[in-house]
Amino acid sequence: MFIPSERARTDMRVSNSRFIASVAPADSVEAARAFIADVRAEMPDASHHVYAYIIGHGATTTLGMSDDGEPSGTAGRPVLAVLQGSGLGDVALVVTRYFGGTLLGTGGLVRAYSDAARAVLAIVPRAQKIERCTLLVSVPYAAYETVRRIVEAHAGSIADETFAADVTLHVLLPVAESVGFTYAVREATAGQAAIAAVEAS
Repeated sequence: MFIPSERARTDMRVSNSRFIASVAPADSVEAARAFIADVRAEMPDASHHVYAYIIGHGATTTLGMSDDGEPSGTAGRPVLAVLQGSGLGDVALVVTRYFGGTLLGTGGLVRAYSDAARAVLAIVPRAQKIERCTLLVSVPYAAYETVRRIVEAHAGSIADETFAADVTLHVLLPVAESVGFTYAVREATAGQAAIAAVEAS
């Protein structure tokens, strides 16, 4: 799954109208709406703030869009279609229009909004979103350093440590590494480790 790693913006003119496309990462509908509100606040004198967003990825997505006063189907839907074709998830895109006095017609609007969306998506940096899980791992003191090395070998990190009768570690791991990590820890501690899943993030 790919997501935008940061915000990006492009600016283009079509028949005297100015189209400013802004894109940002958004991992919730609230985050998408906050970004849309930021763009509106930044350019309050614009004619339209057309937007689309995709929260999630694959089969589990929440979609949103708005023509923001443009003729129905000429703005929000084309922007969403471009967004859906980008392969990105957790993303919000706003195309801001300053009307230049020349009517573009239905086809012209669809092309202009689609082109603006494509332009900003072509330059936005992308990052892979890796699903992670948190494991609670309790091990004898003698196995502490070994388990730390196993965490590192499985692309994990230790969020917290508690030293009591045993050492308890909060380990953050890519979900894809969790089975291999669990097996390696049980092997290294001869089955003495207690491992429990805490949450997915």
